Order: sequence, then C-alpha cells, then structure tokens
Amino acid sequence: MEPAPQCGTAVDLNVDAGESFGPWRMGNDEAVFPLVSTVNVACGFHAGDPSTMVDALRLAKRLGLAVGAHPGLPDRVGFGRRAMAVSPREVHDDVLYQIGALAALARGVGVQLSHAKMHGALWSPVGDEPEIAEAIVRAVNDFDPELPLFVNPRSELDGAAGRAGHPVVREGFPERGYLADGHLAPRRLDGAVIDDPAVAARRALQMATEGTVTAVDGTTLHLAPETLCIHGDNPAAFEIATEVRSALTSAGIAIRAV
Repeated sequence: MEPAPQCGTAVDLNVDAGESFGPWRMGNDEAVFPLVSTVNVACGFHAGDPSTMVDALRLAKRLGLAVGAHPGLPDRVGFGRRAMAVSPREVHDDVLYQIGALAALARGVGVQLSHAKMHGALWSPVGDEPEIAEAIVRAVNDFDPELPLFVNPRSELDGAAGRAGHPVVREGFPERGYLADGHLAPRRLDGAVIDDPAVAARRALQMATEGTVTAVDGTTLHLAPETLCIHGDNPAAFEIATEVRSALTSAGIAIRAV
C-alpha cells in the first residue's frame, strides 16, 4: 500500500463553468464563482457559445480567478458525456481548436489561460484510450508546452503527460464516486453522483488533509489531489461549493489557485 500523502495547507477549488448555450441555462456561475479559486470554461463543443464564454471570462477576471480551457467532444445533445468513435487526429485538432478559441476571447478580455482540462467522455472513457490520451497531450503541448493539464491521478492521460514531460495538476472530485481502480464511477451507478453537500464536504476534507478518497466499494484510494472539482451542472453546485469551502477553511486549509 502506498504511504498516505502529507496534509497540505492549501488546495485549489475549481468549477466547470460557462456551460450555458444561447437562451438555454446550465449552472449558476454568478453564485458559484465567488466560492472557488479556479474556473474551467467550456469551449463551445459540448456546451457554451462565444458570448457565454466571454461572460464567464469577465466574471472570473473581476473576481481574480484562474481560468482554464475545458474542451469536450462535439456533442451538445449528450453534453459531451457520451463516448464517441473519434480518431487521435480528430481529438488533437478539436482540442487545439477549442483551447485556441477560448484563448482568443480571453485575450480580448485581458485574461491569460492557466491550464486545460478535458470534459466528460474526453476525460473518460474516450480519454482513457492510450492513443487518444497522447493526442490530447500533443494538442495542449502544441498550444503551450508550459500550460498545465488537469488529470485524474494515475490515469492514461496522467501517464501520457508524464512520458511527454508535460506539466500536470492532479485533480479530485468530492461530489463524484470512484471505482476501486481510481476511475470515476459511471453516472448510472448508485453513489456515482453526490448531491449531499455535507457528504461532499467530508470527502473534500479527506482529499485535502489525507490525500485519499473512499471508493464506492469502500476501498481507500491514494490520490493526493492538488485541485478539487465541483461540477457546475450539479443542481446542488452552490450548496456543495459553500459546504466544501467552509469545511476546508475551518480546517485551516487555504483555497487558492495552483
């Protein structure tokens, strides 16, 4: 068994954001942004549109938050969470295109991107395919070799980034269940999505202080995450963010961008 990571005194708290499209509303960026230190802005493929992206960027700038690109598969109907048959070439070009689009809008607002993070099925299961993971890393590296990539610890994407020498930030999900192998539990399974703010807060504190999380089968996983994610589309996102932030700060853990 791996030794438990040492407790940290600070952790990043991020939220997936900018996921509305036209008149269709998803999430509550205005309420959640003040509670986090980093935001991941959808880039128009799984969700988002240019005006929504600009709104998210402006709000993040006003609040002094770090901003990352959140590319997804071209699947608005499935919100980017359906596994699609895509080639490494398609993934490389799509990811690079999306980061570039957000970067252009960010430049206009006066914001510099701090990281990239894949969304939904592009994170897993599609992103777990070795050739796809390598294509993602190449795309981010082609945009900026120094731009950190948020990854699931010990995932295929984590490994591909390590082999390429690309910087990563390891991420944990207090409001998502884990399988014993470290993957996120499929959303159809019981315990896969946590909407109880108190439970999410306890898990966030465990991740931040012990570096571990309890999987759905009771297995203890050693993750040592540097950033914790709250899904903006979770109906309880505001309540979860509030409880998580309170639990962390009460324990003396500062919340700041990596």
